[in-house]
This record gives sequence, C-alpha cells and structure tokens, in this order.
Amino acid sequence: MNIDNFKPAIVYTIYIGSTPEKVWQALTSAEFSRKYFSGFAVEAELKVGGAFVARAPDGSVHISGEVIECDPPKKLTLTWNVNWPGLVEKLGVTLGTYEIEQAGDAVRLTLTQAHDRPIDDDILSGGRQGWPAILSSLKSLLETGEPLVIKMEPPQRMLAALKKMGIATP
Repeated sequence: MNIDNFKPAIVYTIYIGSTPEKVWQALTSAEFSRKYFSGFAVEAELKVGGAFVARAPDGSVHISGEVIECDPPKKLTLTWNVNWPGLVEKLGVTLGTYEIEQAGDAVRLTLTQAHDRPIDDDILSGGRQGWPAILSSLKSLLETGEPLVIKMEPPQRMLAALKKMGIATP
C-alpha cells in the first residue's frame, strides 16, 4: 500500500496535560482504551505489519487493520477498517495516524484520518461526530483520572449514506 496516495479528510489536534509515554499507552492499551473509547478495547501488535483490532464491549471485532508506522511514543499509523460487510470494498481503506509531540508542559496529539479516494461528507460526518468526543474523553482521563462520558446518538447522516450505498450497518 502506498500511503502517499492518501489525503487527509479529518484532522483533530488536542492538547493534553500528560506525557508522550502516557498518551501512547492510552492509545495502544486495551485496558486504558476501554475507559475513554465507550468500552472499545484497542489491541495493537506494535510493529510494522502488526495486527490492529478494536473490540466492541461484547468482545466482537468492530475495527481491524494493520500497523503501517510505529515510532513509540511519537507516531502510530494504521489502517482502520470498520467490519461492516461491503464497507472497505466500496469506500477503500481508512488510514489513521496519531502524532504525539511534547508542547511545553503538555502533549499535542494530532489525529489524521485519510483516504485514498474522495469520501462523501455524509459518510465522514460519523468520524467528525465521534473523534472529538473520543479524544476529549481521553484528555479528561489522562488529566483527571476520569473519562468524559458523552451520550451520543448514532451518526444518522452517515448511516443513511451508507444504507443508500447498500452497505449493511448494525
């Protein structure tokens, strides 16, 4: 896969009162991610070519992918594919990159979601709704010890667009 073909569709930057090592651990640890990622457990084999999985609270594989770049505690790039039948075939692979940088007494965490083809805004609306909540909860957990619990409705605009494309969703 040539990652040079991927263009950013979503970019979020957040500043966290923590260390790069703790942010890295939060992004790559199943135990930690369950706390801020609505019960989802991230499992990553932290080497290029390693497996990446995000398990739903019931233990099922919701997201799967592969580690593309791994430079602890600075950068993690991976494919991020929601396991809904037909999704990857119709929309292609999603590339997610976390960049972690010291910024004075804080850490700057930048998340980039990129695609190798244009993706409709209706479909991107799901990530644009979800990522700020996930990253805000991660920030709260690292800074206070408690995740930020945000009650969110399913991303109806995204789900309707996927249904229109013939992609089955839960």
